[in-house]
Amino acid sequence: MNRVRRGEPLFEDSADYQQFIDLLQETTDLFNVRVAAFCLMPGHYHLLLNTPDANLSRCMRHINGVYTQRYNVLHGCDGSLFRGRYKSILVEADQYLLQLVRYIHRNPLKAGIVEHLDQYGWSSHKGYISHNKKWNWLHKGFVLDMLTVHKAEQIRHYRQFVASDADDELLGVPEQPYLPAILGSEKFMAWIKELFFEQKNHKEVPASKGLAPDNETILGALERFYGQNPEALTAVRRGRVNEPRDIAVYLIRTLRAEPLESIGAVFNLNRYSSVSSVIYRVKSRMQKDVKFRKRVEEIKNSLLLILKGQTKT
Repeated sequence: MNRVRRGEPLFEDSADYQQFIDLLQETTDLFNVRVAAFCLMPGHYHLLLNTPDANLSRCMRHINGVYTQRYNVLHGCDGSLFRGRYKSILVEADQYLLQLVRYIHRNPLKAGIVEHLDQYGWSSHKGYISHNKKWNWLHKGFVLDMLTVHKAEQIRHYRQFVASDADDELLGVPEQPYLPAILGSEKFMAWIKELFFEQKNHKEVPASKGLAPDNETILGALERFYGQNPEALTAVRRGRVNEPRDIAVYLIRTLRAEPLESIGAVFNLNRYSSVSSVIYRVKSRMQKDVKFRKRVEEIKNSLLLILKGQTKT
């Protein structure tokens, strides 16, 4: 999802809406991305995408960038059109996919733009109720099959489903100022954390520090490994290297991408440069000291085991 900057119109006329839909269709061919649902609103859009090639960032850069270029040419503008980077949530298909399709398609109703969904022409709702081959590019079969496997009954079941304004758990999530990284069951979230543990800062996993162990878990692993109490990890002594604390600082930074200021507050380090120096020291020592590097890797592996244990639970 993304929103236009400063409340300006994202789509000024029907040509803009159609241009964006054409761009979505182009993107499915260029990047092997599957568009399961979309809704274009005057100031924002919602997309439900499946990316088999794990190339979400590249796809969205193309969509936002190309639309901005074409919009500027048509309307004699220049500069950025969107507020910033798109927002995204990783969604568990089995539990939330149908709810999300309904939420996306009901946006015009919720905004009071139309009284009936069939009146709105700038969403994939039209594609879900049509047998026209022009909608073959829309990845709707997977969604409709979840409603019923009987093809002749799918549109009827879809209409009944989308017509209900259910009080779903999902409804308030996209309006939150800070979106969750993952939407799904506890088991699903634990599985994702384990799966992407080593890719927590990957550009294709927005808000990905939510996938990594929290600060308390990291500190607990250091305490167990070195047999120290929590106070020892935050102790600062001039002229002496506190190895457990240094590794804790390094792991919180690399696994969770926490700001230097936040890390400094945890470890009584009052300057950005102090935190940065600790991280640099650990990196340099890992390159030179094999035994030290193995200790760091052993601690990281213990964190992975904790995540696996959460998944089994």
